[in-house]
Amino acid sequence: MKIISGKQQRPQRVVIYGVESVGKSTFAAQFPKPLFLDIEGGTAHLDVDRVAVDSWKQLGECIAEVGKTDYGTVVIDSADWAERLAVEDLLAANKKQSVEDFGFGKGWVMTSEKMSRFLGALDRLIEGGKNVVVIAHSKVQRTEPPDILAAYDRYELKLSKQSSPLVKEWADELWFFRFKTKSVTNDGGKAKGIGGKERVIYTTHSAAYDAKTRSGLPDEIPMEWSAVAHLFQPVAKPKTSAPAVEIIGRESVAVLEDNEEIVNAFLLANGSLTEGQTWRDAAPKLRQQIVARPEALVAKAKAAQMEVAA
Repeated sequence: MKIISGKQQRPQRVVIYGVESVGKSTFAAQFPKPLFLDIEGGTAHLDVDRVAVDSWKQLGECIAEVGKTDYGTVVIDSADWAERLAVEDLLAANKKQSVEDFGFGKGWVMTSEKMSRFLGALDRLIEGGKNVVVIAHSKVQRTEPPDILAAYDRYELKLSKQSSPLVKEWADELWFFRFKTKSVTNDGGKAKGIGGKERVIYTTHSAAYDAKTRSGLPDEIPMEWSAVAHLFQPVAKPKTSAPAVEIIGRESVAVLEDNEEIVNAFLLANGSLTEGQTWRDAAPKLRQQIVARPEALVAKAKAAQMEVAA
């Protein structure tokens, strides 16, 4: 039995969620050397490295590949869109039209099982020396705890009731982002909110929102990187050399998908693919070349098609 004493510094599992337009992705871009796995396409305004993710399978592949790179932080943007991909994959695999087609609650339980494996894959990135940041949207949920007489509204993760507890339990840090407002009462006794420009991070549980910290942060801190920067260790160097993860733009994917048939036929003909594969299954180095210059590949494929026709 090996006993380890004292605090241990390691990469952090961080979940950040909050109200719309509060700046969650912008804040996440300040983590050490981040790579965004952009599922919802919401990072176009940021000067960051990103991978456009369009399927559950691709999300898993990207997580595996990024573990071989020297990025210091992997940002999942966002958790609720990842859950949406999990649902789509589940429906396709089982030839269902709706998650409700599995029976009462069963489809959501199966989805949460996929999300649990997804979190396990993120843990392997933590073990490899990378911080993991999961961005999520918020929703207002009516709740009625058994020890309180009246129900009330609170902010929660915009996830299914099966997946949300998994994500919250997984996180070392669960931060709620919002604009700070104050309530004032006018002469007529009617309350109204004022403020709304100052952005803050809440780090501990409240009746109004879910939050937690394992790092001893104050209950409320300004939404500034300097307030949390001390929690994150320097970028880890890769243990072994490996090809860089492919950075796929939506424009490249669109070009390839519009010409999918001739591109796949061309790659099959020259031995780059085997029967049943697509350009997505090409060797990593070739796939990077494909997505870097999709128009050139399409032109070659069309030229080859014309030669065959002639």
